[in-house]
Formats: sequence, C-alpha cells, structure tokens
Amino acid sequence: MAKISVPLVGFLLFSFLAITVQAGTEYMKYKDPSQPLNKRIRDLMQRMTLEEKIGQMVQLDRTKATPEIMRDYGIGSVLSGGGSVPRPQATPQDWINMVNAYQNGSLSTRLGIPMIYGIDAVHGHNNVYKATIFPHNIGLGATRDPELVKRIGAATALEVRATGINYVFAPCIAVCRDPRWGRCYESYSEDPKVVKEMTEIISGLQGELPKNSRKGVPHVGGKDKVVACAKHFVGDGGTTRGINENNTVIDRHGLLSIHMPGYYDSIIKGVSTVMVSYSSWNGEKMHAHHDLITNFLKGTLRFRGFVISDWQGIDRITDPSHLNYTYSVLAGVQAGIDMVMIPFNHTEFIDILTRLVKNNDIHMSRIDDAVRRILRVKFKLGLFENPMADQSFVGQLGSQAHRDLAREAVRKSLVLLKNGENADDPLIPLPKKASRILVAGSHADNLGNQCGGWTISWQGLSGNNHTVGTTILKGISEAVDQGTEIVFKEDPDFDFVKSNNFSYGIVVVGEPPYAEGEGDNLNMTIPEQGQYAIYKVCANIKCVVVLISGRPLLVLPHLEQVDAFVAAWLPGTEGQGVADVLFGDYGFTGKLPRTWFKTVDQLPMNVGDPNYDPLYPFGFGLTTEPVKQAN
Repeated sequence: MAKISVPLVGFLLFSFLAITVQAGTEYMKYKDPSQPLNKRIRDLMQRMTLEEKIGQMVQLDRTKATPEIMRDYGIGSVLSGGGSVPRPQATPQDWINMVNAYQNGSLSTRLGIPMIYGIDAVHGHNNVYKATIFPHNIGLGATRDPELVKRIGAATALEVRATGINYVFAPCIAVCRDPRWGRCYESYSEDPKVVKEMTEIISGLQGELPKNSRKGVPHVGGKDKVVACAKHFVGDGGTTRGINENNTVIDRHGLLSIHMPGYYDSIIKGVSTVMVSYSSWNGEKMHAHHDLITNFLKGTLRFRGFVISDWQGIDRITDPSHLNYTYSVLAGVQAGIDMVMIPFNHTEFIDILTRLVKNNDIHMSRIDDAVRRILRVKFKLGLFENPMADQSFVGQLGSQAHRDLAREAVRKSLVLLKNGENADDPLIPLPKKASRILVAGSHADNLGNQCGGWTISWQGLSGNNHTVGTTILKGISEAVDQGTEIVFKEDPDFDFVKSNNFSYGIVVVGEPPYAEGEGDNLNMTIPEQGQYAIYKVCANIKCVVVLISGRPLLVLPHLEQVDAFVAAWLPGTEGQGVADVLFGDYGFTGKLPRTWFKTVDQLPMNVGDPNYDPLYPFGFGLTTEPVKQAN
C-alpha cells in the first residue's frame, strides 16, 4: 500500500475546501437552525448590502409583485390588500401556487432570504372563498370569553395556513370610543379591560408563549401558527367624532390608560408585529411619531418584533397624501417604522431611502434596527427552514369544526336587549311549533349583509353569491318544527302582514356592509327600508327584531312597537347561531361591549363618563335559559 505524504494531504484538503466554496456550498451560519437566533441574524446581516437591507423593509401588494421583482430587489414581504385575490373564487391551491411563486423569486436572490406574505384575516380568513367567517370583533367582545377567542385565533391560523400564507394583520385592539367611527366593529369594546382580555386571540394565532420567555420577543409556535399583528398603534379608536384617520385629542395619561393597555398584553403574549395607525395624537401623525414608536413601544415596552406601516401610511404623513414623499420616507423610517406597506411603487421608495442613507440623513443603525427585527420574526417563524407552503393544511379551510366554532361564537355574541313588556311575559324563546311564521327584512336572507365589511372584498358585498355559509333565514328554517310554515318576504306591506294569521314575526334588518372611512356615520339610524319593515310587521303582530350592525344604532323610536330586540352585530357565515338562541336550544348570555345611546347628541358616551345616561348601559344583556322543544 502506497504512503501519502502529510503535505499532500493538506494540499488535497485545501483544494477540496476551495472547490466546495466555488460550488456554492460554503457553510453559512444563518442557514444553520442549530445556531442561536442572534448569531444567525448577525451572520446574515454581516453579509447583506445596503440594497439588500432596504429590500427587506419593503412590502408590496401582490398586484405589483412578480417573482422577478422579488428576486431583483430582494423584497421582504408581499400582501393581499382587501379583496386582492389570485382569481375570483380562488381555491387554496390557487393561493398556494401564487405564494410559492413569489417565494421562489425570493429564494433565488443572492442570500436566499424568504419573503413573508401578509393578509387581513380580521374575522377568519375573510378574503378567501369558502373560508369560515367568524363574528366581527364587536360581537366577540360581547361574549366576554377570551378562551373562545383564543380558539378562533387557532382556527383562523389553520385556515390561513391552508392557503400558504403565514402573516395576518390581526388582531385590531382599538378601543372604539365613538360608534360613529366606521371601524368600530373591528374593536372588541369601548372598555380597555375587555380589549386586554381579548388579546388572548394572539395565543391562538401564534401559539402559547413558552415559559420563561423574554418579554417583548416575538413567538410563533409551529407550522400551524401564523405571525400576528396588533393594530393600529395607537389611539385609532379615539378620534374626534369618530372620523376615520382623524385626530385623537387626549392627554398622555388618557392615551396610556385607555388606548395602550391592549398593547401591554399583546407584547407580553409575544405578538410579532405592530401596525401603526393612520390617525394623529394631538395633531402629530402616528406614522411620524418617534416618541411613541421608538421611545415608548420599542424602548419602554421592550417590543422586539417589527413595526409595520399601514397601507400607504407614510404617504399620508402629508396632506395631500404623497405631497413630499422624500419627507414622508424620512419621517416614517426615523420614527421607527421597520417595514413599509408601500404597496405599489417599490422603486421610488427604495431609491429615496437609499439616497437618504447615503447622504447620512438616516443613520445606518436605524436601517440595521429595522432589518434585525424583520429577520428576527422570519427566523422565529421558521421561514428559513420551511419557506414553502405546507399542503397538508388545505383541508382546514372552511372545515366543519371551524364552522361549528363560529356558530358557537354567534350564539355567545348575541345580546338580548328586550324580551316582552316585562319579565312575566317574555317572547323569547320563540316556539318552534307554530302555524305560520313571518320572516322579513333586508338581512334575513343575505349572507353578505350578515358578514359585513372585510368579507371577500374590502368593503364587503351584499348578496348570497360571494362565499359559502348559512343565512339567518336558513337557520330559522332548520330550527323550527317540520309542520311550521315559514313565509319570507323581505319588505311586506301592511295588508300582507295583517291578513295572513302569522303566529309571530322575525324582522332581521341592519346596516349594509362597509369598511373604514366608508362607514363613518354621523346620524346612526337604521336604514329607511329597515325602519319601514319594523313598523309594518311589529305594528300588526308579535315580533322580534334582530339588528345586524357593526355598532349600536338609534333604536329608541322603535322600541315601543317591538316585543323583543336582539343585537346580533355582524355574525359571519354561520347564521344558525342566531336561530339557536331565538328558539331556546341555547340561552342568551351576551353582554353589551359598548354603551347603547339614546340619541346621537349624547355621543361620544362611554362607561364611567360623568352624566352617563344610556338607553342600555355597558355590560347590559338579558339572559334566558335553554328549553327543550321538538323540531
């Protein structure tokens, strides 16, 4: 056997290492999951150019992203804006194929940094056809059931994962102090204590925080979980007259005691991201508020995830929007925003931010802080190890288990405000066995109306052809005795109601779908068609009115005519939950998450205010016991 000299062995080893490096298999610490998180982040950042770092700070809408743009600019994130879908009635596979295409673009960059895909899943996976649509947050606030909300978070995470997506812009932890605001239904309550309790949804979305975790460090607990986002920081629910994106006038103590507590608990629960509010605090735009974003959120609260802007949020630092984009980029990034939801023109943002850094208007340490936070969340998500969609979750979308959970949430969210003229003569529970029942109103057989805004499209859509679910009328039909005749007429006239010998009527009316500023409303009345339906039915027969709305409305003029009155909020796709309690299979347990006013002149009016004189106070809700009836 021939002998090999030591120098020859050294030469061969050196040659092997050189060839290995040239072949692209150099050991990269950031790609090694056995390495500590901070070492992985440090190793990756040391390799990154300024251009690659700024690319990570960009979030583009899917309509402007391509795999080539992801590759060429190293874009950090893609999102679907409200209603932005691969195609109408897209399947989970359609979503997965789209997300994976963008991801392949990201993985083909020099360093292979995966992108993160965000979507507004604010009451279930609400952009997606056939997804389970849960009650909007105002209804969940009425349940007073944090454990239920946690289960909804877990179910939502599974449905989001079914489409290959891993980041949701939820929960909204606004404290709505004026129901005239068009986003009031996205708020759990006017009471910060209720909002704090409902941050338990974060544990459902992201997973339970491991014991002994450091406060403020983001956490995502596995492939069946998603990155969550507490929004909108801060004071979005306190604007003057409830005008969307307006000015919140309040002292620092009020801001911290009313609007901030939800963020304390969200950060303790390991929330990964925080979205900044369009609104201002005492005249200063939140997207430019260095003291609150950097000093307070990142400093005092020790938040270690990343801060993201809202849609074109930095553009709106100026009025009109985008008036001086260089100033907006400077102000937003200097304030502490880490990822910018641009969402259309990435080259403009990248060019301006690059120039600002090279001119020393923005220090490199600010860019490094932003990128470090973004990478921390991506590593915590397991994105470097599992960047592509997991096909095993496809069957979770709209599953029966999730629909059953949504139905439970509907039952627990309903608030019974009136039940007969006195406790001795209740109308509810309604008898299942009756000769003939009238069901009337614009919202009785309209899935889009009962889901509200942020459903399939940004503003929501009226009608039954947009997604899959059960209308309240269908739920009633399934609940009553087989021998009971149900007559549905959306807008019956007096003679029809009088002449048909109805045992009783169920009138389901409310607001049309809306979102954000489109829903700002200064008069707060039930739409005229609904008012007429109440009058024509309830003036002639015993009736229960079910109000479908994102907030309390002006109902005092109608109460005398109405025998029973139910606030059903925006219940989502599982309308059987309404019938479950109307007919006594389950009892009413919901409590008002916000004050019900007598007149609009009283607004804003919140529990604890001086001269508090509501129609129904915060926390009010009549209860009923379940009854056994044959059907």
